[in-house]
Amino acid sequence: MINLELPRKLRASANQAHQVASQIFRPISRKYDLGEHEYPVELDTMAAMVDGLSDSGTQKISGASGGRSDDADPGTTPDIVANANGGNMSALLNALETSWGDVGLMLSIPYQGLGNAAIAAVATDDQLERFGKVWASMAITEPSFGSDSAAVTTTAVLDGDEWVLNGEKIFVTAGQRSTHIVVWASVDRSLGRAAIKSFVVPRDAPGLSVARLEHKLGIKASDTAVLLLQDCRIPKDNILGSPEVNVEKGFAGVMQTFDNTRPMVAAMAIGVTRAALEELRAILTDAGIEISYDTPANNQHAAAAEFLRMEADYESAYLLALRAAWMADNKKPNSLEASMSKAKAGRTGTDVTLKSVELAGAVGYSQRLLLEKWGRDSKILDIFEGTQQIQQLIVARRVLGKTSAQLK
Repeated sequence: MINLELPRKLRASANQAHQVASQIFRPISRKYDLGEHEYPVELDTMAAMVDGLSDSGTQKISGASGGRSDDADPGTTPDIVANANGGNMSALLNALETSWGDVGLMLSIPYQGLGNAAIAAVATDDQLERFGKVWASMAITEPSFGSDSAAVTTTAVLDGDEWVLNGEKIFVTAGQRSTHIVVWASVDRSLGRAAIKSFVVPRDAPGLSVARLEHKLGIKASDTAVLLLQDCRIPKDNILGSPEVNVEKGFAGVMQTFDNTRPMVAAMAIGVTRAALEELRAILTDAGIEISYDTPANNQHAAAAEFLRMEADYESAYLLALRAAWMADNKKPNSLEASMSKAKAGRTGTDVTLKSVELAGAVGYSQRLLLEKWGRDSKILDIFEGTQQIQQLIVARRVLGKTSAQLK
C-alpha cells in the first residue's frame, strides 16, 4: 500500500520553508529581478536561521550533510531498516516551497548550492566532515559543450600533494558568491569519460578567478559566473570519492551527482508552477470563471479546461519528484526516475507559466504581477542540470536497455 501523504516532520519543515518564501522572498522578488547581480542581503538572516536549525538537529538541511540519509533510525538493526524519508526528501520539499517564493533567491541561499548535493552524492565520510557545511557551486559546463558532460576539457594534473587545474567553466550558479566550487575535470584525457572526476575548489584557491557575470533572461537574483582556472592548486585530497580511474565503470561516480540534483531542479520547477497556477486561479475566479472538478472539462469554459489540464501535469510532476527523492533516501538506483522527474517538471513549468501569462491577458504580460517573471525564470529549469532533450534520451536508454554508444 502506498501512502502519498508527507510525514509530520517533513510537513513542519516544508511549512517553515513556505513561510520564508511568503514573508521574505515574495516581497523582495521584483526588487532583485530588476537589480540583477545585486546581493540579496536579506538572505544572510535566513542563512543563519537554517544553520542554527541544522546544528540543533531540528532540520537536516544545511550544506551537503542535508543530502545524506542515515541507514536506519536509532535502535534499528541493519536487517530491519524501515523505508526512510530523509535528507533528499527534506531538501526537495524545501526547494519546492522556497522556489514558490522566488527561484532566483532560492538559488542564492548561502550554503544551499547545487555543489552541496554533489558533495553529498560522492564524498567520503571524511570529506563530508570537511565539506559538509560549505557553500558549494557546481562547475560543469564549458564553452565547447553544454549537456554532453563527457566532453569536459578542463584538466587536473597531480603535482606532489596538490592537484593543478586548468580550464574555463561557464554558467556557474552562485559562482561568485559561494565559498567553494565543485569542478569537473579530467585527470587523463586519453582515457575519455572514465577519467572525469569532481574536485572541491575553495574560493581563495590560487589560480581561480571570476571572468564575468552573465546577464540572463531569468533568475536574475542569482549570480551566474564564468570561472577561469589557471594553474589552480588545491590539496590532493580535495578530489571527491576515489582518485582511481576505472574504465569499465566509466564516470558513473560523478554522474551519480545528477541523481541527487535533478529531483532538486524538478522541485524548483514544481514550486514555480504552483505559484503560477495559484495566481491564475485567482485571476480566473475574479473574472467569474468557475473551475469545477465535477463537470467534464469539455463542458467548461476554455480557460477552466486549460487550468485543469495544467493542474494535472503539475500533480504528476510533483509525484515523480517525490518518488525520485524517496528512492535516493532509501539507496535505490534512481537515475531513470531522476531524469523522468526533471523532464516532466521542466516541461510543465515552462508550459504552465507561459500559458498563465497568456490566459491572464494584459495584466499577465505586465510587471504588475509576477507571472511574466515566473515565465522567464521557468525556462532555465528546463535547461540546466541536463536539457529536456538529454533527459528524454536518458529515459529512453534506461527503458530500452541501451548504452550511450548504442542510443545517441
